Amino acid sequence: MLRGPCRLFRVSVAPVAALAVALVSSLSRCSLLEPEGCVVSPLSPYFGTKTRYEDANPGLLPDPEAPRRDPQLLEETCTPVQLVALIRHGTRYPTTKQIRKLRQLHGLLQARGPGDDRIRAAGGGDLGAALANWPLWYADWMDGQLVEKGRQDMRQLAVRLASLFPVLFSRENCGRLQLVTSSKHRCVDSGAAFLQGLWQHYHPGLPPPDVADMECGPPRINDKLMRFFDHCEKFLTQVERNATALYHVEAFKTGPEMQNILKKVAGILQVPVNNLNADLIQVAFFTCSFDLAIKGVKSPWCDVFDIDDAKTFRL
Repeated sequence: MLRGPCRLFRVSVAPVAALAVALVSSLSRCSLLEPEGCVVSPLSPYFGTKTRYEDANPGLLPDPEAPRRDPQLLEETCTPVQLVALIRHGTRYPTTKQIRKLRQLHGLLQARGPGDDRIRAAGGGDLGAALANWPLWYADWMDGQLVEKGRQDMRQLAVRLASLFPVLFSRENCGRLQLVTSSKHRCVDSGAAFLQGLWQHYHPGLPPPDVADMECGPPRINDKLMRFFDHCEKFLTQVERNATALYHVEAFKTGPEMQNILKKVAGILQVPVNNLNADLIQVAFFTCSFDLAIKGVKSPWCDVFDIDDAKTFRL
């Protein structure tokens, strides 16, 4: 879910000392659809930037708003005067490009033939049928937008930080808080949700006003800083516009490790291997993570791959 830094906020007081903290965005409870416990997948440790936040740090599961302080940074041992945090956006939908690839794969499943009896006897036919009938609920309009759980991620992060550093995040210091975001809608919306979490921390029980009317002010968009890779001439020249720069990426997609996965998945799904490619298979793999993160559901896509496949995707 992360192509680069999406947000940066800075809170500061007297320039006596500094405390800098790099953070990954809010680690929250399991989906509200699963109140009695987390739905888990053994593939979760291999989803990279698409890992569900609560899988990345289960220590926050008991109470996602409770701050967890490093023992070396106890209140009586230091006085924080500045906090700089690089924060990831909250949980989001897949992008339109990913959704269209998943739709293409779903179409292959629905159009597949009777299949091989040996594959069907091994259970592959059952899994292929389950996936063909699995609801394809993603739509183009979603296009990487923040989901409600993503807003919750950010609100809870704001509460944890305000509880952990009450002096820095006091209402009196609101005018010193600087929240900077890229123009990506999921990042702008994450910044707004963070400020809503702060406001609710200051005004418990009251619904938050429009972000523009809050004491701290709205996030400031700065793509030159937050999407620097779109503006860095060296990167654009030597990588983005360089036909040979991504040679090893393409070589991996067509290499023996990926070809083995393609053949295996084609057998499980009962589709011609020539109709599959590395990009389609990667989207199928990450669909497991999206369903887990957004709905708290372990979809049949999670059963297509095993740990060895997941390790190959992480190469």
